[in-house]
Amino acid sequence: MGETAEHRLKRLKMRSWRRGTKEMDMMLGPFADAELDGLSARELDLYEALLSENDQDLYVWMSGQEPLPAELAEIGGIIRKFHKLV
Repeated sequence: MGETAEHRLKRLKMRSWRRGTKEMDMMLGPFADAELDGLSARELDLYEALLSENDQDLYVWMSGQEPLPAELAEIGGIIRKFHKLV
Protein backbone atom coordinates (compact mmCIF):
# COMPACT_ATOMS: atom_id res chain seq x y z
CA MET A 1 0.00 0.00 0.00
CA GLY A 2 1.37 3.41 -0.98
CA GLU A 3 1.63 6.57 0.99
CA THR A 4 -1.55 8.66 1.17
CA ALA A 5 -1.52 12.23 -0.14
CA GLU A 6 -2.25 13.49 3.38
CA HIS A 7 0.68 11.57 4.86
CA ARG A 8 3.00 12.75 2.09
CA LEU A 9 2.13 16.40 2.74
CA LYS A 10 2.63 15.95 6.48
CA ARG A 11 6.02 14.28 5.89
CA LEU A 12 7.17 16.99 3.47
CA LYS A 13 6.11 19.75 5.86
CA MET A 14 8.02 18.12 8.70
CA ARG A 15 11.13 17.75 6.52
CA SER A 16 10.79 21.42 5.53
CA TRP A 17 10.90 22.60 9.16
CA ARG A 18 13.66 20.24 10.30
CA ARG A 19 16.40 20.89 7.78
CA GLY A 20 19.48 21.28 9.94
CA THR A 21 20.08 24.98 9.37
CA LYS A 22 17.84 27.72 10.71
CA GLU A 23 18.06 29.63 7.41
CA MET A 24 16.58 26.77 5.42
CA ASP A 25 14.02 26.00 8.14
CA MET A 26 12.80 29.59 7.85
CA MET A 27 12.72 29.50 4.06
CA LEU A 28 11.16 26.08 3.50
CA GLY A 29 8.94 25.73 6.59
CA PRO A 30 6.64 28.71 5.99
CA PHE A 31 6.52 27.92 2.27
CA ALA A 32 5.51 24.33 2.96
CA ASP A 33 2.82 25.32 5.45
CA ALA A 34 1.32 27.90 3.10
CA GLU A 35 1.77 26.37 -0.35
CA LEU A 36 2.24 22.58 -0.43
CA ASP A 37 -1.48 21.82 -0.39
CA GLY A 38 -1.85 23.77 -3.64
CA LEU A 39 1.03 22.22 -5.56
CA SER A 40 0.44 19.67 -8.31
CA ALA A 41 1.73 16.10 -7.97
CA ARG A 42 4.57 16.98 -10.35
CA GLU A 43 5.50 20.06 -8.32
CA LEU A 44 5.44 17.98 -5.14
CA ASP A 45 7.85 15.55 -6.81
CA LEU A 46 10.14 18.47 -7.64
CA TYR A 47 9.86 19.79 -4.08
CA GLU A 48 10.75 16.38 -2.69
CA ALA A 49 13.81 16.30 -4.96
CA LEU A 50 14.78 19.75 -3.68
CA LEU A 51 14.50 18.50 -0.08
CA SER A 52 17.02 15.76 -0.86
CA GLU A 53 19.72 18.38 -1.47
CA ASN A 54 22.00 19.52 1.34
CA ASP A 55 21.29 22.79 3.10
CA GLN A 56 24.57 24.47 2.16
CA ASP A 57 23.82 24.06 -1.55
CA LEU A 58 20.16 24.99 -1.10
CA TYR A 59 21.07 28.20 0.71
CA VAL A 60 23.47 29.30 -2.02
CA TRP A 61 20.89 28.55 -4.72
CA MET A 62 17.85 29.97 -2.96
CA SER A 63 19.67 33.15 -1.91
CA GLY A 64 20.61 33.75 -5.54
CA GLN A 65 24.37 33.45 -4.98
CA GLU A 66 24.45 30.68 -7.60
CA PRO A 67 21.81 29.57 -10.11
CA LEU A 68 19.57 26.67 -9.26
CA PRO A 69 20.29 23.44 -11.14
CA ALA A 70 17.99 23.17 -14.16
CA GLU A 71 15.98 20.31 -12.66
CA LEU A 72 15.18 22.41 -9.54
CA ALA A 73 14.74 25.80 -11.22
CA GLU A 74 10.94 25.58 -11.48
CA ILE A 75 10.26 24.67 -7.85
CA GLY A 76 13.03 26.95 -6.65
CA GLY A 77 11.42 29.81 -8.55
CA ILE A 78 8.07 29.09 -6.89
CA ILE A 79 9.71 29.19 -3.46
CA ARG A 80 11.67 32.35 -4.25
CA LYS A 81 8.49 34.03 -5.54
CA PHE A 82 6.67 33.07 -2.31
CA HIS A 83 9.40 34.83 -0.33
CA LYS A 84 9.46 37.75 -2.80
CA LEU A 85 13.10 37.07 -3.64
CA VAL A 86 12.53 37.47 -7.37
